[in-house]
Amino acid sequence: MAQQATAQIGVTGLAVMGRNLARNLARNGFTVAVHNRSPERTRSLLAEHGDEGTFVSSESMADFVASLERPRAVIVMVKAGGPTDAVIDELVPLLEDGDIVVDCGNAHFADTRRREEALRGHGLHFVGTGVSGGEEGALHGPSIMPGGSAESYRKLGPIFERIAAQVDGVPCCRHIGPDGAGHFVKMVHNGIEYADMQLIAEAYDLLRAGLSASPAEIAEIFREWNGGELESFLIEITADVLGHTDAATGRPFVDVVLDQAEQKGTGRWTVQSALDLGIPITGIAEATFARSLSGHADQRAAARRAFPDAGEKWQVDDRDTFVEDVRRALLASKIVAYAQGFDHIRAGSLEYDWDIDLGGTATIWRGGCIIRARFLDRIREAYDTERELPTLLVAPWFADRVGAGVPAWRRVVADAARAGVPTPAFSSSLAYFDALRAERLPAALIQGLRDNFGAHTYHRVDREGSFHTLWAGDRSEVEA
Repeated sequence: MAQQATAQIGVTGLAVMGRNLARNLARNGFTVAVHNRSPERTRSLLAEHGDEGTFVSSESMADFVASLERPRAVIVMVKAGGPTDAVIDELVPLLEDGDIVVDCGNAHFADTRRREEALRGHGLHFVGTGVSGGEEGALHGPSIMPGGSAESYRKLGPIFERIAAQVDGVPCCRHIGPDGAGHFVKMVHNGIEYADMQLIAEAYDLLRAGLSASPAEIAEIFREWNGGELESFLIEITADVLGHTDAATGRPFVDVVLDQAEQKGTGRWTVQSALDLGIPITGIAEATFARSLSGHADQRAAARRAFPDAGEKWQVDDRDTFVEDVRRALLASKIVAYAQGFDHIRAGSLEYDWDIDLGGTATIWRGGCIIRARFLDRIREAYDTERELPTLLVAPWFADRVGAGVPAWRRVVADAARAGVPTPAFSSSLAYFDALRAERLPAALIQGLRDNFGAHTYHRVDREGSFHTLWAGDRSEVEA
């Protein structure tokens, strides 16, 4: 008997994220078609959670597609790369003009642009959609960043906005822009997440080195910080992790975890994209490199043997002042990371003609996602007040916080350098701030050197045009 077209949306790929997203849709009143390459996962979902809403299960892709109302909307939740392409190739012959394929995985935005163009040629809509919040977010309300056509959002918007996290009655979902815009914004979100976590880890390291404090004591400091301007999901769970005791050893949990941070690649993609666009995202880059460095165990061991006593003894005279210094330095550095991330989004939007609303992006990150934080409201206000804001750092609220934190920021970075405590994200963020505000940079010398060895020319401060000095000749200057 032919499958009846009763489902409003479908999910193929029922690993943890796909399973939870399907449950979220069903809990919110949608009839959900479900399919998995291995039917056992589909049966398991229905056996364990079939009472949460209306599911229509299929064991074949053809029956799955047939169970969907037109225009069909199919969410693909499989591993990025080849597996996603394989599912799309299987779906396309079964779909009709106007149907929608939604990739909610962590795809590279360039792949999304390629897939969108290819499916457009078949009369189909392809919607690359960033979903942040992990498995809990997928179930209870994530931040959702759909790209694709405005027409596809007319079908998907009411669905996604209902299942997304809600903050002050506003869904953490909005149409980001055409083709790869959704996955691009999700990529930059993850890059900011890298920087945020690295800065938090450096703050913890500074407090532990400077105060000789236990993880449990530092957990209390983070809990206090979470009651103020630093309030965020990551600060909250930092206190949880630092306060946790390992059941097997009775030691602080953080002390039994191997100090080698892993990564799935989105931070690296962010840095590569920023290099292509010429956008300095130094905090995100240093956070990405810090993870890479942590994994080079042999090099680290060799360096410890070669330089066992390269730092000075750290003596903190006033505990409360030091803790406040670290807090201010952390806030200032976090602001730099977010400012650089939004600069990156603006550059991508201009390069690919996406017309992304920066204030709107901040709005949908206020809930559900990993970098949700109190000051995202301030980011939204800043871009709503001045759409062409040159940098978030000069918006009044952020300028006040950064300006007030500069003395503390400098003390923390200087003390850490003397003590030999690495602070790549704190230090690079401060250097970026100083470079941004400098009246004149040594880039003038770099241009002189480039002209000397490669005749690359230079511009002058006192007249228009390009020039070259005859370095190997009489050193006269000629117009280039």
